[in-house]
Amino acid sequence: MNILSAIIVFENLHEVRRLCHWGPIIALTVIAVCSSMAMLDSIIWYWPLDTTGGSINFIMLINWTVLILYNYFNAMFVGPGYIPLEWKPENQQDAMYLQFCRVCQGFKAPRSHHCRKCNRCVMKMDHHCPWINNCCGHLNHAYFTTFLLLAPLGCIHAAFIFIMTMYTQLYDRISFGWSSVKIDMSGTRHIHNPIMPFSVAAFAATLFALGLALGTTIAVGMLFFIQVMRIILSALFSLVLHSSAKDRIQYYQTGEEFIFPYDLGSRWENFKQVFTWSGTPDGDGVEWPVNEKCHQHTLTIEQLKQKADKRVRSVQYRVVEGYNGACCPLGKGINTFLRTPCTEEPRIHLTKGETIFATRGTKWWMYGDKVLDEEQTKAGVRVRGWFPRRCVEKCLYDSANNTTTDEEKKEQ
Repeated sequence: MNILSAIIVFENLHEVRRLCHWGPIIALTVIAVCSSMAMLDSIIWYWPLDTTGGSINFIMLINWTVLILYNYFNAMFVGPGYIPLEWKPENQQDAMYLQFCRVCQGFKAPRSHHCRKCNRCVMKMDHHCPWINNCCGHLNHAYFTTFLLLAPLGCIHAAFIFIMTMYTQLYDRISFGWSSVKIDMSGTRHIHNPIMPFSVAAFAATLFALGLALGTTIAVGMLFFIQVMRIILSALFSLVLHSSAKDRIQYYQTGEEFIFPYDLGSRWENFKQVFTWSGTPDGDGVEWPVNEKCHQHTLTIEQLKQKADKRVRSVQYRVVEGYNGACCPLGKGINTFLRTPCTEEPRIHLTKGETIFATRGTKWWMYGDKVLDEEQTKAGVRVRGWFPRRCVEKCLYDSANNTTTDEEKKEQ
């Protein structure tokens, strides 16, 4: 038990339930199939253990598997780190620069975000990953990124074993019609008497494992590249925030200049904010090193301004057609069905006659907040999400609302 605790850090035993999800089940199945088939192919058909090269190859395969699982389980069970419930800043005056989370009944620290899946405010939330059934954030960002590096490397090794096993075992059995082509395979063919023949079932299993290995190498390798670029080029990968800030500044003609505070100006400095020799990132997940031209609340102030701007520029719609909240509704048109938003954000149930304030959308879908009654509003209930555009129609021009909007714009 002490050894297990040293390898995997469980915050609580109930965290084991994270394994009961399609993401970890698929991920662990792929790891198990690729690693076990690579070991079997090596030992039985391609590179037996009675050779020095075979022994080294086998040790490397075990090494990949252990390292991949170590980082995978740490990314899952260590978790991103959560802002304490009902959290407040030490300096109460700083609360005016922070957003308040009604679910956690506390303020959101800089860089934190409330995750609907985890139902908690997450420290430096990057995203919620279904493959680890947990968020990627402050404490597990390095483990997650290391897993994304090791998984393709291990799969490349396994794919090499699969290809060479099939080639060497089928070399004398299949004629490719290349009568003039002679390939010397003496360097790669390890002549030995396998304990079992390379049957059709073995070929099918190896081919299937090869497909998994190549697919994993491409998909996870791309994710690793994106993650590393997000870390070392922080400002470049905050383009959405920069674009929204630029749009707000131009709309209100404020003449401000927004600088992303967590780009420290050096790729190495940005890299060290995530990766350390100990594996545990520096900092407490609340206060962060910032650019010399910024302060701790530069980002949160900009987020509050964008949130207020979103409310001002929201458009009121009235529901004219009911919607059951389905992800891909068949009865709302073929384009609505095929072009459903590729996001984990929820869909909301609509009833004819309800009112919605839409803040963004696509040609076929819209995102907004449903107008609730007074009791629900006081209780902190909020219903927002995606819905088909055809289910609503824009409300008629309201001069009173427009007057309020003009006043709010001036306040910005």
